[in-house]
Parts: sequence; C-alpha cells; structure tokens
Amino acid sequence: MLYTLLAIVVIALAAYVAYRAVGLLARGSWLLGWLRGTWGLVLLLLAVLIGLMAFDIYRYRQINLEQVIATIDFKKIEDQHYEAVLVDSKGNEQRYMLHGDQWQLDARVVKLKGYLSTFGISPGYRLERISGRYYDLEQEHNSKRSVYALNESLYGVDVWKWINKYPRWVPILDAVYGSATYLPMADGALYEVSLSHTGLLARPLNTAAEQAVNAWR
Repeated sequence: MLYTLLAIVVIALAAYVAYRAVGLLARGSWLLGWLRGTWGLVLLLLAVLIGLMAFDIYRYRQINLEQVIATIDFKKIEDQHYEAVLVDSKGNEQRYMLHGDQWQLDARVVKLKGYLSTFGISPGYRLERISGRYYDLEQEHNSKRSVYALNESLYGVDVWKWINKYPRWVPILDAVYGSATYLPMADGALYEVSLSHTGLLARPLNTAAEQAVNAWR
C-alpha cells in the first residue's frame, strides 16, 4: 500500500510537469518561441521519465513482518531438468524450465536506513529472478544454465538500480538483494519463500520437498 501511494504521488508530479510542458508548447507567441519550445520539450521528457519511475515504484510491495511472497513446486522432466511453477503473493502463476540440481529465488529490497529506519516503515520488495544450478562444480561451469528475470523495468528506468549504484543520491534509502538459500529440486517438491527484515527464507511444504532437503544434508 505504501509503495502504491508513493507511485500515485510520483504520477501526480509527472502529470503536473506534463501540464506545464503542454502549456508552454501551446503558447502562440513566437517571442522567445525557440526557448519556450525547447524548455517545454525538456519538461515533457521529464514528465515521461517521472511516469516511468512511478511505474517502477508501483511494482514494489510492502513487507509486513515475515510474509510468504511465493510458492514453487517442481515436476521432473528428466534428470537435472525440471518444470518449476512459481505462484507469487497475488496468485499470479508462471512456469520455468530449470536445469541442474538446486534452485534459488532472488528479490530486490528497498528500505529506509539510519535514523529513519526507526519510524517503523516497512521495506518494499520485488521478485527479481529464479535460477537453477548444478551441485557438481564442473557441470556448473560446462552444462546448460537456466536463469529467468521475473520483473524488468521499462525502457531502462530502474529506480532500485540507481539507488544501489549511486547511494549518495538518495542517502535515506538502501537498495539490496535478498536471496533464498539454494535448495534441491525434486519431482513433486513444493516450497514456500518468505521475506522478512532479515532476508529471504525458503521452506519445504510437503514430504517430497522435506525428503529432498534431508537427502542433501
């Protein structure tokens, strides 16, 4: 909810900037017209950029204590080849073909830092990617890999990446990766992935998943 409201505020800002840009471009006087036109186009492009930023922010969801953000179950196609069915917290289902012995889910997390972190505002997250890997190091280097992006920013407008790369630009925010521990893939195995302030945690939900985890220990 918080990140939806933040996105709405940013959209309102984009709409205002666009309104000002159109107002400048619509004026009929050619006195200083070239400057007005140039400035109007700059404002219009800025409005588009702010709108894309709002869309990027909107896709982040707030973390309320520890919560389940996804479930993943596996169907074996052949040795070291599985179909993974990922269902997110909104019930959206996606299917991926993973190669290897183990799987991992990554998420992006945005949170306040420093003094502001004491205000109790929950971090936001966005699922980032799902991947498979081989237990054997030689296979990991030479065999077919599988990595899938779960969310992509439009036209390269990536707020999280900017915060992560240039932390001094927004010193009150921290942009980090959260990764669940690699766990084994097995036919019929079902896992849930939870996210809290400490990071991602994956747990087996059925007997097939528990037996697979115990076999790898």
